[in-house]
Amino acid sequence: MQYKAPLRDIQFVMHELLDSESHYKTLPAFQEADRELMDSLFEMAASFAENELSPLNQSGDAEGCHFDNGVVTTPKGFKEAYKAFCELGFPALSAEEEFGGQNMPFSLSTVINEMVGTANWSFSMYPGLSHGAIQTIEHHGTDAQKQTYLEKMISGEWSGTMCLTEAHAGSDLGIIRTKAEPKEDGSYSITGQKIFISAGEHDLTDNIIHIVLARLPGAPAGTKGISLFIVPKMTVNEDGSVGESNNVVCGSIEHKMGIKASATCVINFDGATGYLIGPENRGLQCMFTFMNVARIGTAVQGLTAAEYAFQGSLTYAKDRLAMRSLSGTKAPEKVADPIIVHPAVRNMLLTEKAFAEGGRALVYYLSHFADIVAKGEGEELKFADQMLSLLTPIAKAFLTETGLEAANHGIQIYGGHGFVSEWGMEQNVRDTRIACLYEGTTEIQALDLLGRKVLGSQGKLLGNFVNIIQQFCEDNKENDEMGQFVRPLVKHLKEWGDLTARIGMQATENPEAVGGAAVDYMYFSGYVTLAYLWARMALVAQTAIADGTSEAAFYDAKVKTAQFYFAKLLPRTTTHVQRISTGVEPYMSMDVDQFAF
Repeated sequence: MQYKAPLRDIQFVMHELLDSESHYKTLPAFQEADRELMDSLFEMAASFAENELSPLNQSGDAEGCHFDNGVVTTPKGFKEAYKAFCELGFPALSAEEEFGGQNMPFSLSTVINEMVGTANWSFSMYPGLSHGAIQTIEHHGTDAQKQTYLEKMISGEWSGTMCLTEAHAGSDLGIIRTKAEPKEDGSYSITGQKIFISAGEHDLTDNIIHIVLARLPGAPAGTKGISLFIVPKMTVNEDGSVGESNNVVCGSIEHKMGIKASATCVINFDGATGYLIGPENRGLQCMFTFMNVARIGTAVQGLTAAEYAFQGSLTYAKDRLAMRSLSGTKAPEKVADPIIVHPAVRNMLLTEKAFAEGGRALVYYLSHFADIVAKGEGEELKFADQMLSLLTPIAKAFLTETGLEAANHGIQIYGGHGFVSEWGMEQNVRDTRIACLYEGTTEIQALDLLGRKVLGSQGKLLGNFVNIIQQFCEDNKENDEMGQFVRPLVKHLKEWGDLTARIGMQATENPEAVGGAAVDYMYFSGYVTLAYLWARMALVAQTAIADGTSEAAFYDAKVKTAQFYFAKLLPRTTTHVQRISTGVEPYMSMDVDQFAF
């Protein structure tokens, strides 16, 4: 499996669907990001992903990381690839200029991350967590902390992590036990153990800057008593050079189902020196800076899984011969027809394609709001932040689940060959499965969406997005060619509002109703969100065809994929509506002891 960056589709979404150049001109900090600059960056990233990272994907999976008495070594080729990644300036792309960054939009970094991640997701996790750590220090660090850490983190010389969960806590961060004891010099002694720390230890950088959640003495119980600390693996001397060990030790690395070339570590803090970042007992609020970036990054993983599966499946389906078409022989010169002639195979291919290209549109659309949150002002910033709050859990949960579905279709299209390692399809499933778990499981994201974002805002956040979609439908209601997309969208928008109101009423009688409906509500929301974006893509494609484009086949394929999505995937919402309508009782009626019978 050799990855090929989908540059034409990336350009379609960034330039034609989202008009990124005009978007950047509304933000003074990003006005230099014109189409020429964007395309040059995309081509550079595509070359690096295809030629440097893709060849290491399967070998890195086979070799995995090595652990020896606290020391982690990455697979062959990773160190050289990371050096090249830094030399190309990718770690600095969206960071502040003051500390060596290029001050480019977050949305451009998202495009780069997609290509890097599809080529080699395990590799992408090493620099990936650094972005959130950098943003956390940029937003909440003191001037001294910024001076100490940012320049070398932005250059890629040092990397960063997020140290949240503990063995007993999982996603319930309110019960973490890691302690932070004040020291006379204003620093803190950090003691505790963190687990599942991606890129927590490796041989790619001279230092690793951990962003750690811990409790101060006498802190309130629960999430209100958590503070945030910068804890470097190695101490930093006054001149900025790396000093001695800071009592931060990797206890072990996990033996995992997938992403085996990414070190997932147990990190022990044994009286390590840490530095408070942000206000005391407000660590979780500060960490949200990190978490939103990480969740968008995980949504990208769902997109990458679908893209990788589609590329491999399409190549195989055009070459693999099996049986004859039911409507008559299609390749008489061959002993059998290519399997791409069969409706069942086409269904799986188009599902992969629809989720990959629809997921790309959603992630890039979301990242444009992140640009505004980073550099916008006033009401525009406030609105973008609200849109980001609503769409992030949808993108994270829906795209990772549909990415996993697409990855499974990849195995199915290959048949028995998909089950063996040489083709790369089974690795894609193994690597992707974690995306539905980390940075908040699908179920937690669904609760966040329905409980906090929709019902918690009394429908305001959802209303913002519904208004955008309604305006699109209103603008195109007289367009006969768009009727096939607009009419179902209008129907589903009404259903979305009715569904939300119904769940809200149920919750007033039984709070468990929210938990019972959340996952189905998330799926419904995801399918409608992608339907809106597919309708927009269809409109762009229809317009290009009407204008006499020389790429009529490309745009016609867009329209046909949109038609497939509306005909075969959007109707899945019916099942989710029916499941929600039956309430929570089927889940809750059974006594705990009865589960064992």
